[in-house]
Amino acid sequence: MENINLNNLQTTLQAAKTGAALYDSSNWGKILVGDRDRLRFLHNQSTADFEKRQAGEGCDTVFVTSTARTIDLATGLILDDEVLLVVSPNRREYLFNWLDKYIFFADRVTLKDVTASLASFTLMGAESAAILERWGCPNLTNLAQSSHQLYHVDGIEVRIAIGTELGLPGYRLIVVGGASPEENRSQSATLQQSLTNLGAVILGEDAWECLRIAQGRPKPDAELTEDYNPLEVGLWQTISFSKGCYIGQETIARLNTYKGVKQYLWGVKLTGSVAVGTVITVDGEKVGVLTSCREIDGEVRGLGYVRSKAGGVGLKVMLGDVEGEIISLPFVRHEYPV
Repeated sequence: MENINLNNLQTTLQAAKTGAALYDSSNWGKILVGDRDRLRFLHNQSTADFEKRQAGEGCDTVFVTSTARTIDLATGLILDDEVLLVVSPNRREYLFNWLDKYIFFADRVTLKDVTASLASFTLMGAESAAILERWGCPNLTNLAQSSHQLYHVDGIEVRIAIGTELGLPGYRLIVVGGASPEENRSQSATLQQSLTNLGAVILGEDAWECLRIAQGRPKPDAELTEDYNPLEVGLWQTISFSKGCYIGQETIARLNTYKGVKQYLWGVKLTGSVAVGTVITVDGEKVGVLTSCREIDGEVRGLGYVRSKAGGVGLKVMLGDVEGEIISLPFVRHEYPV
């Protein structure tokens, strides 16, 4: 576990909730899926229903193995002739190759990694809409979640999508202008300067990780691994239970039908520092494992999987010699759809 000692960390975290914070997400993977069969292809490769989506809409989706083990939580933005997939930084190359493997001879599907060509940011917090209005955008507060549109502001062509990766109020901004990666980066620098001049606070990687854990957004190689499926993670909102077959569908449908989820991802409030991978116990019996942990000004928060039969919010646990309590997470849900 990393101990964070940044003087402005609390100010930045507060800005992400009650003010406005700007996170540079340019290193997140961006894959363009094109050609005639693009929606059907993504529909068959992930948990969300893409075939019902129209241009200007978007959705979160999970890519899973054939046995429904998690690979990545991604966002798909439906464009006029393509779909822009935004994926985790450490899953970009893996997912590109994984998707390419499932394009067969008769499929009319193309893939293009455009990560280096598209700078992106997340503007989050209660004041984010007001800052975008002062920047020159129209009022975006009444638009549907994950919807998106192109805007020309301050000489910059930017696609703005409603919502953030953390479930906090805000927007994703993808700079699409620029004839070259260098020009795109120049426009992104202008965008960043403009928004910070209007009151947004820069959110660095340390603060992002703290917010991720507090919100409960799962991360590849931590909460998203081949040890867990999307229902255990709590990503119900990304799964269509009514669409046809897709990779991992049979396992997910069986877990849903027979209420077979045996463990859930929870938050853990701790009284001391604990290493990731520490076993979570109740009365000396192992009930789970810690997957992420951070210390912020003396308060230790973590994420971990706990057996469903052991209990949920309020459960007192031990991690070695350290006491803990299970707490809820805003980003995930642990209930079966009605």
